[in-house]
Amino acid sequence: MIQEASQKAPTRRGTILVVDDERLIRWFLKERLSRDGYTVLQAADGAEAKAALASANVNLVLLDLKLPDMDGITLLTRIREESPAPAVIMMTAHGSSETAEEARALGAAHFIGKPFDLEAVVGLVQETLDSTRAASPTV
Repeated sequence: MIQEASQKAPTRRGTILVVDDERLIRWFLKERLSRDGYTVLQAADGAEAKAALASANVNLVLLDLKLPDMDGITLLTRIREESPAPAVIMMTAHGSSETAEEARALGAAHFIGKPFDLEAVVGLVQETLDSTRAASPTV
């Protein structure tokens, strides 16, 4: 189910799509990132993620590697075909160094393991968006 979080901070900092089949992870990320002024969309699978990407200007995707209808690498490949393509941070509890290398080769900005430190992820999101904006001021 695609959901948009209510914006609690006065400034819009960007739109983030959280793609994870675990509802609690989506909720934690939505709640925390919304507090920092991000618009947060949620998707539980690849089909919902593709619909969200088609209907919103997403700046960054937090993408789980294991989804019920496709793997995150497949979805990452499709995201990279978008124009302009949003930044992607891959998340997984089942990753290997080979998978991380493949994700980076396909354009993922970072690859983080689960469980993760929520504040570290928030910092990584900001760092990734800052570097994306520096590379392309129109983002």
